[in-house]
Amino acid sequence: MSRRVEAAAASAAAAAQRSSLVGRSAAEANQLEDAAALIQLSALVQDAFARVAQRHDLTPVQARLLCALVEGPRGMADLARGFGVEKAALTGLADRTERRGLAKRVPVPGDRRAMRVALTDIGRRTAAAFHADMTAELTQLLSPLAPHDREQFRAAMAKIT
Repeated sequence: MSRRVEAAAASAAAAAQRSSLVGRSAAEANQLEDAAALIQLSALVQDAFARVAQRHDLTPVQARLLCALVEGPRGMADLARGFGVEKAALTGLADRTERRGLAKRVPVPGDRRAMRVALTDIGRRTAAAFHADMTAELTQLLSPLAPHDREQFRAAMAKIT
């Protein structure tokens, strides 16, 4: 399912939740509205992520891998845990990203069986360009908010995360 379809489905689900508020307590209604708002926000961010990845000729999961590697090489097991997949699935992702010249496997000193995944120079440039475009997309997403509202949004996010 495309991200736009998912965003539309999330919007429809939020509308359905709002219509189900009749007869609920204020606390229950607030919880449902909060959940609907978070689902809509998640869909908007995921849609933006997918659009930006596509502009850079990346799949969303390849873009996520580049983002994960920006701070330095990471072990395959660590990446698999972070992605919530088995190592075999991550191996396929690493293979495809390596074939594109965006990442490479490097040995772990002192452990000849272990490998880490690192960005190549092209991968670093691609990750930086992706990050800049994604930042611009997210800034655009928040553009309807007044500066004070953005400040409140950041404060609320800091409490949640």
